[in-house]
This record gives sequence, C-alpha cells and structure tokens, in this order.
Amino acid sequence: MTLSKDPMAEIPLIASIDVGTTSTRAILFNKMGQEVSKYQIEYSTTATKDKEAAAAAANGGDKSPQQNVIFSAEGVAIEANEYVEIEVNDPTLRFPHPGWVECKPMNILANVVQCFAATLISINKVNEDRVANNFAPYVITCIGVTNMRETTIVWSKETGLPVVDYGIVWNDTRTMDIVNAKKSSTTLEESERLRAKTGLPVFSTYFSCSKLRWFLDNVPEVQEAYEKSDLMFGTVDTWLIYHLTKNHNFVSDVTNASRTGFMNLDTLDYDPELLEYWGIDQTKVNMPKILPSAYHYGDFCAPEITKNKLTEAAWKVLQDFAVKCVPIQGCLGDQSSSLVGQMAFKAGSAKCTYGTGCFLLFNTGIKKLISQHGALTTFGYWFPNLEGEEECKPHFVLEGSVAVAGAVVQWLRDNLRLFPRAEDVGPLASRVPDSGGVVFVPAFSGLFAPYWDSEARGTIMGMSQFTTASHIARAAIEGVCFQARAILKAMSSDAFGEAAKDSDFLEELVDAGTYEHSPLSILAVDGGMSKSDEVMQIQADILGPCVKVRRSPSAECTALGAAIAASMAYENPADRMWKDLEDVKTWIFRGGLSKEEALRSSDSVSSRLKIFASQSDDKVRRKNWKRWETAIERTKGWLGDAEGSTSTSVN
Repeated sequence: MTLSKDPMAEIPLIASIDVGTTSTRAILFNKMGQEVSKYQIEYSTTATKDKEAAAAAANGGDKSPQQNVIFSAEGVAIEANEYVEIEVNDPTLRFPHPGWVECKPMNILANVVQCFAATLISINKVNEDRVANNFAPYVITCIGVTNMRETTIVWSKETGLPVVDYGIVWNDTRTMDIVNAKKSSTTLEESERLRAKTGLPVFSTYFSCSKLRWFLDNVPEVQEAYEKSDLMFGTVDTWLIYHLTKNHNFVSDVTNASRTGFMNLDTLDYDPELLEYWGIDQTKVNMPKILPSAYHYGDFCAPEITKNKLTEAAWKVLQDFAVKCVPIQGCLGDQSSSLVGQMAFKAGSAKCTYGTGCFLLFNTGIKKLISQHGALTTFGYWFPNLEGEEECKPHFVLEGSVAVAGAVVQWLRDNLRLFPRAEDVGPLASRVPDSGGVVFVPAFSGLFAPYWDSEARGTIMGMSQFTTASHIARAAIEGVCFQARAILKAMSSDAFGEAAKDSDFLEELVDAGTYEHSPLSILAVDGGMSKSDEVMQIQADILGPCVKVRRSPSAECTALGAAIAASMAYENPADRMWKDLEDVKTWIFRGGLSKEEALRSSDSVSSRLKIFASQSDDKVRRKNWKRWETAIERTKGWLGDAEGSTSTSVN
C-alpha cells in the first residue's frame, strides 16, 4: 500500500495489536507516536472468579462491589470504562494446578478481533466529524503485532482449531520433571553447545521446547495429531497471524522463534540437533516459517471462527476494513517490541520494563554474545529493508530479569498495608532521604540474573528502632533498583570484555563532553514503576553519574514498537510513516523538529522526555552498593542453610 503524497488527502495511522499475559489491546498510532484510538480488554482469571464468588458469599449472595475493577500485575486498580473492558464470564487465564498457567487461544483471538473492531468503530466516527469539518480523515496503512513470548499453542492444520482448548503460558512450571530429566542425562559439554546455539539456558521451564514435549507426552489428542502430521505448533504471534491473514500464513519472527528453544541464532532456522534433543520429528509437526520482524506477512482478514463472538456492527466494520487489503507486516515479542518502542536502537543502549518483575535488554548490535554472567542471548529486532550494512541485519540483545519489581509494591500495599494505592509508594519512600541503613532483598521466589539462586528468599536487614514505614518502602524500591544495576553491570562485562574487567563504567565519572561516548549512557524505562518520578530518581541515584534514566513519552512502548516494525517493512522509505529509525526519534522524541530546532523550541526534548540524572554522592553511593552486595551474600542459599540441605543455586 502506497501512502498518499497529498498531506491533506489522508493522515496515516498504524494499528498495533498487543497481546500481553493479562490483557489485550489495539491501538492506532500517529506519526508523533500518540494514541489516536485505543481499546483494551483486561483478563479475568479462574482465581479472580474464585475471589468474586467468595465476596458474593460474604455479601449474602450479592455480587462483589469490585466487579468492574481489576488490579494490574503491579497492583494498580483498572476500572472498566468506554475504552477498557474487563472480562466477565469466560476467563482467558486459568490455574488448574499449582504452578500451572493456561490460556485459551480462542479467547485470545476473539479478544484481539473485538479490540480491533472497537478501534475501527471509534476512528470511523472520528473521521465522520473530521470530514464534516473539512479536516483530512485518518487512514490505517498497516498493522503490527506484539505478544507475550514462549506461550505455546497447538492446533489442527485441517480445521485451524486448537487441538486442546488451552495453551501453556510462558511462566507455567509443569515441565519441571521433563527439564530435570534432561538435566540429569545431559553432559556439561552438550548443554553448553546447545546453549551456544539458542542463547538460552537448556534446563528451564520457560521456553516453548519443553512445553511442546509435555503436550506430546501427556495429551493423547496432541499425540494423535502429531502422528497424522496434522499438528501445528506456534507461539501467540503465529496463532494470531495465521487467523488474521487471508491466506492463513504460517509464520513467526526471529524475536519470537528465538524463544522456542528450537532455533539456531546463527542460521535463523530450526536446528536439527535441537529438535532431536527434545524428541521432535519435524516431518510430523508443522512449524512456522521464521521471518524478519518487518515483513509483509499477509493482508488482514476477519476470521470467521470469531464471528459468533462479535456484535453485528463489529463484524460488519471488520469485513469492510478487510476489503482494503491492509497488510500485517510488523511482529515482535513483547520485550523486543518494548526495546524498539523505547528507541534503544544503537549497540550499547539498554531498556528496562518495570512490571511484576522487570526485564532489561542490552542491545549488542549485530554481534552475538553468549553471556558469562547469567544473561540470555536473544534477538532485539530484524528490519531488513533499512539502509546500511549493519542496520538491515538482525540485532542481538542480552536479556536479564528481576523476579520481583512491581510485585514488591503490591506486597507492601496488600500484606503490610503501608499505603492504600500502589501509586503511593513513591511519595512514602521520599519522606526520608535514605533507607536509614535498611536493605530489602525482595527475593520472594529466589534471585534471578545475575545471581541465580533459587534458594534465596526475601530478606530485610539493618532495621532498628529508628526504622519507619518510609524506610522500609524506600529499601524495597532500592532493592529493585540495585538488582537492575547488578544486571547492567554483568551485561557490561559481557559486552566490553577486557575493558570492563579492571573498571566498572557505572562508577566512572565522565564530564559533559564525553558523556554520550560512555559504553552505556542511557537506560530507557517503561512500565508501571517507571511512572513514579520518585522511583526513577532513586534508580538514577543508584546507577550513578555515567547512566541517565530516560522515560519515554509513550505509555505504550510495547505496542509502539510493533507499529515501528510495521512501518519499516515498506521497501520504499517514501511509503513509510517514519523513513528510518532516526526519523522515528525525530517525530516521537522531538515532535518532528531537528535536534537544533528542538533545543531552541519550547517543545524541546526535555519537555517530551523525562530524564533523571544521579544526584547521589559518590562515596555514599558506593557504600550503599557494598551494603547491598553484603546483603545478597547473606540472602543466598537461605532455604538450604535453614533446612540443612545443599544449595541449588545456578551459576
């Protein structure tokens, strides 16, 4: 599709479909990265329904007064309104056994279609008013998709319907026995060779490989479809694109495929040794073609299997839109999409998303690095139509995660009742200048990167009679921020090797003239906790003077990343909403102004971006870091030491 050359003929928008673990949204973005239309559905769960039933019983059978309110993963209340819907009857997520997390593929597809139809209805009404008042109408030029990664869905090639009515979600742990059996039968040499191919730890329940193996071992219907070569395997992106394209295109992009455990990072294809390791016969299972993140996957269609889930008006608007042959041509896994949406395009740039936990991605450019410090190696994006010898190649990232971030805020609110709303944690923590010597290691379910100790547990140290609720709240926030710093420090050691051995660039002072030339100068942030100025200032203080914290002007960086990917799929730059990645920054960061114009304008970079710089004293910051490292060492192996067993920490 070629965009009009007449700026008054139409105003281009890009649609983004964003499927997270607990919600689905569709957003229409303009060139400034602003949301022109948006609709989202927040999932209820079987756990939610249990709580509602208990509340109803306590109220004499009346429905819970909270039925129109649901809490996000960070503990923030989300209320149903004109643009936000909360699932009522059929939960998309369910927890049938401890550690098991399932999603319903048909619900996910129906939710996507419903959200997209709602944005179309909304934009059609807006266009009627615009045309009536002699303003140019909006037109949707292309569509991008972003999704939770690793979640595994199996369906029938013959019918297009799920073989079983559920998929296994990324954080499900039912495959632990499979993973442990593999660990006991695999030599260290073999595991390291496989890890070098995938960039992932072999013995983890997260990735899709063990989930597919579980389906084959435990579900007769899946085994039967497999034996008939009728079985289709895919992650959420593949499931959606298959049903949302007219020709049922069966594809995945590199950022999603690299999380299956079957893909070789060097060949960009499924690896025979990896498939054999998991006992998968590729002649019996249909696996999606692996493509770039910006690619014409197919033109949008309204899937017939969702028709009975929609109103007549919604179905009609989808059919009318499908006639326009709008391409789906952007696809990114959620964390990679957030990296793109945060515009961390250059090698050495990094982003951190603060959700229930927090995910840090460190862009290593076209260089694949296998971490020696506990980080994963995966893809950030691949935009092959960009000009430049490196720009058009797949970009790698190192990825690390903190198990507990926003969840500690929810814990302070619900368990300790320190404040009534999650948003209150920043102001409470800022009532004191420091933690008063208190260190909070929020290892509720062990420590992730770079410590990797499953037997660590949450610990609060250094309390005295002087300690107040504010000190504890501040120490909890600092605990998240210290872990983010530890991951960045480990990643810098991987990325800069010998140069990082004798010095820690996070602690090196640089003057204003050399700031932008330091290995990592900006940490781009998004997610729930990033909305608090107080929390982000604490993060900046802990990182020190070499790294500034930059909060994006968009609250929907993940969805925005998919829109950027979709724009970059056009071969001709003139057809793109943004002609290249630098143009993306020009419009979203500076409102279309050049760097020089922005500096002279009231609408400068600083007015569109919030940047936090360290205000900490060098000696105090280093003393606090030493205290944190001491607390970590005393937290490690808690379960093993307390129960007299041997620690199972992972190095």
